[in-house]
Amino acid sequence: MPKRSFQVFTVLLDIVILAISFLFMVWIKPASKSHYLPTHMDFFLILAILWLVISIAGGKMHRGKIINLRSLFSRTIITNFVSISIASFLLIALAMGGHSRLIMFGTTVLATFIELVVGTVYLAVKKASLQDYQPRKDYYTIRKLTEEDMVGQMDTNGISEEINKAVDPEVRKALIQECGMEMANGILNIAKWKLNGQSRIMSTATEFNISALPEKDYNYIINLKRINDIRDLDHFLDAVNHKVRHGGYFMCCVETKDLRKRRILKKFPPVLNYIYYTGDFMIKRVFPKIRITRWLYLALTKGNNVVISRAEALGRMVRAGFSISNESFINGYLYIEGKKNGSPLNVYGKNYGVLIALPRIGRNGNFIRVYKLRTMHPYSEYIQDYVYGLHSLEEGGKFRNDFRITSWGAFSRKVWLDELPMLLNFFQGDMKLVGVRPLSKQYFSLYSPEMRERRVKYKPGLIPPFYYDMPGNMEEIEASERRYLEAYDKHPVRTDIRYFSKSIINILFHKARSN
Repeated sequence: MPKRSFQVFTVLLDIVILAISFLFMVWIKPASKSHYLPTHMDFFLILAILWLVISIAGGKMHRGKIINLRSLFSRTIITNFVSISIASFLLIALAMGGHSRLIMFGTTVLATFIELVVGTVYLAVKKASLQDYQPRKDYYTIRKLTEEDMVGQMDTNGISEEINKAVDPEVRKALIQECGMEMANGILNIAKWKLNGQSRIMSTATEFNISALPEKDYNYIINLKRINDIRDLDHFLDAVNHKVRHGGYFMCCVETKDLRKRRILKKFPPVLNYIYYTGDFMIKRVFPKIRITRWLYLALTKGNNVVISRAEALGRMVRAGFSISNESFINGYLYIEGKKNGSPLNVYGKNYGVLIALPRIGRNGNFIRVYKLRTMHPYSEYIQDYVYGLHSLEEGGKFRNDFRITSWGAFSRKVWLDELPMLLNFFQGDMKLVGVRPLSKQYFSLYSPEMRERRVKYKPGLIPPFYYDMPGNMEEIEASERRYLEAYDKHPVRTDIRYFSKSIINILFHKARSN
């Protein structure tokens, strides 16, 4: 089926599924259909419009993005959840109350279920994969890289003679006794010559065992206990920092959230594995974030087996005073080596709610609190320099292969949901409608000294010049902002109107979106 015909078919099918679900929920209500049908048509029309727009923007109707069960379930559930959330908000904001919650949420749940069933059948029959209709080399060019693609696997088959001579024999022996020859080889290939007599091999989840170490100037500490099972990880890492000398090293391991998801999906048969994973996701990742369910999460898990992303693990290490010197996968775990370069930093906030305030450089060089929806994993703010050093910038000035962004975050950026809270900055007077983008300290440092000095003379804006002429790299971004500021100095109002109008056209019709 041609691509355009496929999209038209899926749009029509989605409308039919949503309409059937709505009519079914109206039919099962214990009252006359003549009452509920007309009183809920406004809800259905609002939901239907949002359902289609967000589904198309989120890639739910793009067969190039629905390539397996994981992409089917994630895109369908996320886009449908966002649709009903916005629809509910609009009904409340417009004072259109009195709607049945059974009809509203029942329609969403039933339509989602039908879509997942239809999508699963389609994938099973067609065995759809992107390579079926797109060259393999093109697929690897555009697909999102996995953690293994970005980090790589460490060799566990053996170690070189050079490493064998450099490593302290007692340390090597202790390492093999603790984790076996294969795992020891992988760790030694990371640590190499840095393991000497001032090294310590441990397997502990308690801060006390770190604090109780007899010395305070270890050259290298290795903890074989995965950090997922350490209750107060920040304090644990702080204790390690105090025991390692400046310039010394610490190595830990983590089962990342991606590794955990893959393990769960392999453990159970198809369909059942996603049902189990959905429950695990709710308990391990949603319940801890909500105050009224946090106690239930702690009661069920005792704080063990915490889900931690790669970005969070790296961020916690950097916050604790370690620069990331190496990371590699060994036998199903990500091993991270950090070099001590200072004392632990303060934690910006442990709860990491949906709404965050980011420190950004505003007018006169003063820092302002820019409000946004959280789109990154916790502790991502600590590794901005590390990500830039690994991957630099892609076209448009965004960080290339930015693994800090969550799946929900990537979607909300595409549809601009993450930018909505910045309206608070507009009403507070920190920002204007059009202007240079408010930047972090690290990103600000990438500009030339002349441009840094100039751009702080102006109030930053909600809509930056980037969306007016769509620059491709850092040099073009700087030139774009310079042209805007020169025009603004001559005709402020006229310039902002011109930039605002063209930016909106580019956003709506030329796919100018955040990544």
